[in-house]
Amino acid sequence: MDEFAEIEALCRELIQAGYEYYVLDKPTMSDYEYDHKLRRLEDLEAAHPEAVTPDSPTQRIGGQALESFTQVTHQVPLESLQDVFDFQELEAFDQRVKGAVPNAEYVVEPKVDGLSVALEYLDGIFVRGATRGDGRVGEDVTENLRTVRSIPLKIPDAPSRLIVRGEVYMPKKVFHTLNEERERRGEALFANPRNAAAGSLRQLDPKVAAARKLDIAVFNIQWTEGSDFSTHVETLKYLRDKGFKVIPHNSCSQISEVTEGIQEIGEHRERFPFDIDGAVIKVNDLSQRTTLGSTAKFPRWAAAYKYPPEVKPSQVVDIVIQVGRTGVLTPKAVLSPVRLAGTTVTNATLHNQDFITEKDIRIGDTVLVRKAGEIIPEVLSVVMDKRPEGTQPYFLPQTCPVCGAPVEREEDGAHTRCTGAECPAQLLRNLAHFASRDAMDIDGLGIAVVENLVKAGLVKTPGDLYFLNEDDVAQLERMGKKSAQNLMTALEKSKEQDLSRLIFAFGIRQVGQKAGKILAARFHTLDALQNASLEELTAVDDIGEITAQSILDWMSSPQSRHLIDRLREAGVNMAAAEQGSDQRFAGMTFVLTGALEKFTRDEAGEMIESRGGKSSGSVSKKTTYVVAGEAAGSKLRKAQELGIPVLSEDEFLELLK
Repeated sequence: MDEFAEIEALCRELIQAGYEYYVLDKPTMSDYEYDHKLRRLEDLEAAHPEAVTPDSPTQRIGGQALESFTQVTHQVPLESLQDVFDFQELEAFDQRVKGAVPNAEYVVEPKVDGLSVALEYLDGIFVRGATRGDGRVGEDVTENLRTVRSIPLKIPDAPSRLIVRGEVYMPKKVFHTLNEERERRGEALFANPRNAAAGSLRQLDPKVAAARKLDIAVFNIQWTEGSDFSTHVETLKYLRDKGFKVIPHNSCSQISEVTEGIQEIGEHRERFPFDIDGAVIKVNDLSQRTTLGSTAKFPRWAAAYKYPPEVKPSQVVDIVIQVGRTGVLTPKAVLSPVRLAGTTVTNATLHNQDFITEKDIRIGDTVLVRKAGEIIPEVLSVVMDKRPEGTQPYFLPQTCPVCGAPVEREEDGAHTRCTGAECPAQLLRNLAHFASRDAMDIDGLGIAVVENLVKAGLVKTPGDLYFLNEDDVAQLERMGKKSAQNLMTALEKSKEQDLSRLIFAFGIRQVGQKAGKILAARFHTLDALQNASLEELTAVDDIGEITAQSILDWMSSPQSRHLIDRLREAGVNMAAAEQGSDQRFAGMTFVLTGALEKFTRDEAGEMIESRGGKSSGSVSKKTTYVVAGEAAGSKLRKAQELGIPVLSEDEFLELLK
């Protein structure tokens, strides 16, 4: 088989495997085999770029980052639905429909809590995807939608033009995994799957969207040419036959059956891979929909039933403290079991001390509980007339329940944090941050390896990394001798990193990458920084009193001193590199925009900073130069408006010379 024929065969095989996995949920190919064949296809297409087709599985991994989204005017408006909140309102809806079309029948569907989009196909090829926006104008998110594996990039025997509507969502399992990863990295958690899906779909970098593993449920044909349908159910069958993942649905001849369908969806909502925020009722006959028409806001042939939030009493058996991977102490109420929104609830977050104090929640209280957004159990209030005698107000501990280090309340927030630099609860997050690219840049020490090291008991603080035994590392899952050797080499190399990286690697609150560079340039050695006073720290540019106090508190902690001693014993560099003699960019601020071909933005930023300049992410009147690559967008326009000089890559290289 020649390579062109192999490309074609691999595409067919992988497209079918993807359909079975992502749409039918019945995989026939193992992940290992799929990944192996996809890698082969990538290599072949790299050698023969002319053979790449729009529906190739390689086109789903995410392309070049965008500067912004363009607007799309929907040919057919993406209408919203009128809400009904009880079965009386539902019967009134039925009476209005039957008044115009007496023999109307309905379809009941779960209402996916996600982000509504329109997908457009020309001659069977997916060419554009847009968000709902205000219903008439949305945003072009085509590149991000290409990464959604259940969206077919090509459909068979298609009309010349087809527009379908669906709801993009983040599967519940993916949502929980994503939040666990974000907590591990010390990033803000998503409140719910809908927010996560919306944030992922509006990422300017499609590779980020691809990593979020979004899914879709298609529920309507907006526009089609050359096809004749009489019912909504027919359209859903047509879409399923074309390879789309369609919304689950039930046909109902009477309003009583609609009610039963709504109740069944509500009672079994946990069976769906997506979160729901109601049920949708639609007239099935398409000609009857035309008869009914729409108001200025809503179609008259559909409604959205909103489930009332279940609120039930339960008793607070205990209040326990969880220490997150960022050191935040989170109180949790242990509840007597209560069933809510289809699942049994045994605990609820109490958020922080302010929440407990405001509601006066005590151990032994009877409280009213509900699921916020049908996901997270929360305490609404205390049933005061059921409060037992002798209960006491609850206060968070003054020391970390995991490591015993003092805790501190954020001055600008409600969180209470553990201050321990070697707190076991924060170990995974601290190690991952310490090894990250912008910190000590330890190649090969990803989160999976970190977890294995901790699980095996080989590492209890970041300092232990430099005392690892190669043979012990080689015994870890998925490591082996060669990987262990590479990791030991990377650890040895990281000992030479500049002081600025080490300061950032410590993870001191308020001290980011920029502050690490400023502090290293001012104090030159870690010893000098350890001995600095509050006055000396606040005298440094961009170091305010809150940041200075965080540095003092961290440096004075016994756990921090032990970590520094351990790193010093290992031979880790604790001095700043001598400032280069080339300071030609001193006092200058550069902004990089567009796709650079000769170097990455990080590389260009390092070139600028090594010559005394500053690299910024936004254009302002203080910007000295904007370096513009291909497809430069809003930053370039703003620079032109402000009259700021714009450099090409070649002109930037001339400055470097």
